[in-house]
Amino acid sequence: MTPNEPEYIITIKNLNQYYGDFLAARDVNLGLEKNKVTALIGPSGCGKSTVLRTMNRMNDLIKTARTEGEIFFEGKNIYEKEVDPVEVRRRIGMVFQKPNPFPKSIYDNIAWGARINGFRGDMDELVETSLQKTALWDEVKDKLKQSALSLSGGQQQRLCIARAVAVQPSVLLMDEPASALDPISTGKIEDLIDELKQAYTIAIVTHNMQQAGRISDYTAFFMVDDNRSGYLVEMGATEQIFFNPSDKRTEAYISGRFG
Repeated sequence: MTPNEPEYIITIKNLNQYYGDFLAARDVNLGLEKNKVTALIGPSGCGKSTVLRTMNRMNDLIKTARTEGEIFFEGKNIYEKEVDPVEVRRRIGMVFQKPNPFPKSIYDNIAWGARINGFRGDMDELVETSLQKTALWDEVKDKLKQSALSLSGGQQQRLCIARAVAVQPSVLLMDEPASALDPISTGKIEDLIDELKQAYTIAIVTHNMQQAGRISDYTAFFMVDDNRSGYLVEMGATEQIFFNPSDKRTEAYISGRFG
């Protein structure tokens, strides 16, 4: 690697993702630079979430799914037969569109993943640290035994991020994490993402162009072809994609002329 070459923690090469006979995403090549935020944007049905889910083998949970190509995480192809997908998902965490806390206490939501991964350290300290990292500790420190379902939607989403952080991943994948939240909660999630990239690499799917512009370092623009297969049109620094894109279709989408 040359001094000016970016350090990619995840590299996708020649990805084709099928669901049965349907090719949902085709010929995708992109990289996630370490400690940066990459936004995946594009119209509905263009394969953004599908591509995101390939990065930690979440599509494996769909019976009809078939993945072709290579996805390297820290130099290792995560789709090789000997690779444990559970370990992949520990190292590459995921936060979903709607908050999905477990019907357990706030404390147990954070501790659960650490326990099943064999954590032997100070659990109280881990819970506090994880909640501090997601700016939630001061709001919940006096009610850790209460149900996580008693929290507001925005708090639940930050709890889910804290739960992902607690198992000490290297990458966080976020699938429209603020789309179900009010503007104030959305702002807190965006501020949180900006802080988290100091320690984690983040990829986020978003339909909100303003959000992508505010929080991401890099942007990948996807479209869908006549066969409904998603494909990557272009990827680059967010400022370049938004203000000087290489492809006229990118400009048309960002300016709101379609999508």
